[in-house]
Amino acid sequence: MDRTGIFAGDDPFAIARAWLAEAEPKEPNDPNAIALATVDAAGLPNVRMVLLKEIEADAFVFYTNYTSRKGQEIEASGKAAFVLHWKSLRRQVRVRGVTEREEGPKADEYFASRSLKSRLGAWASAQSQPLSSRGALMADVARITAIHGPNPARPAFWGGIRIRPLEIEFWADGAFRLHDRFRWSRSGMAEDWTILRLNP
Repeated sequence: MDRTGIFAGDDPFAIARAWLAEAEPKEPNDPNAIALATVDAAGLPNVRMVLLKEIEADAFVFYTNYTSRKGQEIEASGKAAFVLHWKSLRRQVRVRGVTEREEGPKADEYFASRSLKSRLGAWASAQSQPLSSRGALMADVARITAIHGPNPARPAFWGGIRIRPLEIEFWADGAFRLHDRFRWSRSGMAEDWTILRLNP
């Protein structure tokens, strides 16, 4: 199979990290932004932009409020998908897989690294729930600040979601819409990857 150049390698996570590193100096905003897809109980999809925070040895990690709509839908299905798209590189990475929570020291460390206002905002926001006004939200932030002070711990309802992929597709723009696509797939986490070149 002619996987050369930007597609070369035996580790899809290493390829994804290399592509992200290449995008970081070129994308004007948030090169780690992913369009995250989930489904509700009726199978109706939802998609929204979140920030990918880590590409681990065998997974992708982002952080969220577990009581948000995306958090509840991921909890119910145990699955999620996302796409990383870089206009500057004319490339994208698509991922589909199973999920698990990251609620341990790694989540605590990441939460502590965020700005104080972001940490207080995480405590104050009942994410995805109706809000009467922005003033009400700011009042909640002030109340939370008085309660938790300058070093709030990570709330139990907030943490990481790890996506362990069953499919990863690497796509790069080609002349005359003859794009290059390679799909890595496996039937389970302990299985080897199968790699296919796909028609554009």
